[in-house]
Amino acid sequence: MKDKILIIEDEIDIAKLIKVHLSELDLHCDICTQGEAALEQALTQDYQLILLDVMLPGISGLDICRQVRQEKPLQSIIMLTSKTSEIDRVLGLELGADDYMTKPFSIRELQARVRSQLRRVHAINAKNSDQNNDNIKEKSAQQESNQQEQGVSIGQLHIDHRYHQVTYKNKAINLTATEFELIDFFCQHPDQVFSRAQLLDGVWGYHHNGYEHTVNSHINRLRSKLEENCNEPQIIQTVWGVGYKLNSAGVMPPMAC
Repeated sequence: MKDKILIIEDEIDIAKLIKVHLSELDLHCDICTQGEAALEQALTQDYQLILLDVMLPGISGLDICRQVRQEKPLQSIIMLTSKTSEIDRVLGLELGADDYMTKPFSIRELQARVRSQLRRVHAINAKNSDQNNDNIKEKSAQQESNQQEQGVSIGQLHIDHRYHQVTYKNKAINLTATEFELIDFFCQHPDQVFSRAQLLDGVWGYHHNGYEHTVNSHINRLRSKLEENCNEPQIIQTVWGVGYKLNSAGVMPPMAC
């Protein structure tokens, strides 16, 4: 079955052009040009990816992003913004978009971004399918043992790959798909410093100059969910002039007196 893409773009010529080139990837694409209708379609139908323009008649793309993220936390969203509208890019990412592209963009770049997001979606769906199968079947002791190996633990932070779940201090942390991939990447390399370019390549699967906002906003969102004080982060720390790292000492349990 083909992956389904929802293109929310009020300029019909651009929307049709995007559809033509995504069809080359054997994807099924629907087009919606009105904000209210697009929101309803995004919430009531299942799409592997939404391409979402910011400027729309009626409800803005930013409002659609916010509401879709609330209703469908794992929905993959790429925002489409104008080249000069930096504030829209930042707001879109802060509201939960997985990525953004500035117009005009190349077709090859668009296809690469879409393929990258769909790989993440397929990985999540595969893990969810495994979980559903386990709920149906009676688990043996060996299965339980194998499940425990399907993750990474650093101090009080645990990444469960099998069920795509993050817990910190024994509390489940609700993350988007891309936030999960980012914290997982850090946990695979504790205390190692990564530049924004390295994170774009390792997590998003590409590196294009000018897209550092993607990394910055996802770091900010992770901090808001993990840190006690985002102004003085202890877990995901900035190494000035270099990049970011997961500080393993920041997730260790407090020492008993």
